[in-house]
Amino acid sequence: MATGVLQKVRGGFSPAKSRALSAGSLSLWVRGFSASGSRNGEDSWFRSLFVRKVDPRKDAHSTLLTKNEESNLYKIQFHNVKPECLDAYNKLCEDVLPSIHADKYYPCELVGTWNTWYGEQDQAVHLWRYRGGYPALTEVMNKLRQNKEFTAYRKERGKMLLSRRNQLLLEFSFWNEPVPREGPNIYELRSYQLRPGTMIEWGNYWARAIRYRQRNREAVGGFFSQIGDLYMVHHLWAYKDLQSREDTRNAVWQQEGWHEVVYYTVPLIQHMDSRIMIPTKASPLQ
Repeated sequence: MATGVLQKVRGGFSPAKSRALSAGSLSLWVRGFSASGSRNGEDSWFRSLFVRKVDPRKDAHSTLLTKNEESNLYKIQFHNVKPECLDAYNKLCEDVLPSIHADKYYPCELVGTWNTWYGEQDQAVHLWRYRGGYPALTEVMNKLRQNKEFTAYRKERGKMLLSRRNQLLLEFSFWNEPVPREGPNIYELRSYQLRPGTMIEWGNYWARAIRYRQRNREAVGGFFSQIGDLYMVHHLWAYKDLQSREDTRNAVWQQEGWHEVVYYTVPLIQHMDSRIMIPTKASPLQ
């Protein structure tokens, strides 16, 4: 390309001037190319100083964030119920779910069951714990397939639902394990869709921040997804009523260090959602 350009330019000059221009131009072009190559090399070296180097990990995020001495797996279910069927749905769940919870034949526990009060309407939320992880989940599912009462429950329940979805979760190591509590309480489920790759950073900040939110025993449980919507975090809180929630959340801003947690964790969030929930009669969390 450079030779063709030089030939066109040289055509308008005398032979002597043409030879001089050709030699001079070629020399300038070579020097410019060399300088450009040098600059590119310097730029690449300069940029390499600021490129984040990724060290190979030997552990999955779930291993770093959970209690290593325990292997609890959680399943959260979201059931969108036909509005005219909500009372019948609740009655059906009250008749069946506590019996599974109480039967030691099934290695699972009903942590809580609620109806959404504010947020998505006519929605039921169930939280189950499987002690023993994935093997316990598989065992329960296999045994329930042989349970005629549960099979009838699922068939009847299907007539009442508009849609349903679930997620498999692990609990953060720095949160307390959810345990039954007396009521009356309202519960808030705050769900955060994080940016991919930020779960460890979120965990590091909240490992320090959780101490700000335990003074009134409002912290119930903290979980992150393994199957379903990924990079999803759920924080479960309990309050006496909506005014108690407001007072508790306002008071935490008076504690030194809380504003830093908010400042550094908000950029990690893609989307967030809040549900205010009322426990049903069958819920161990009242």
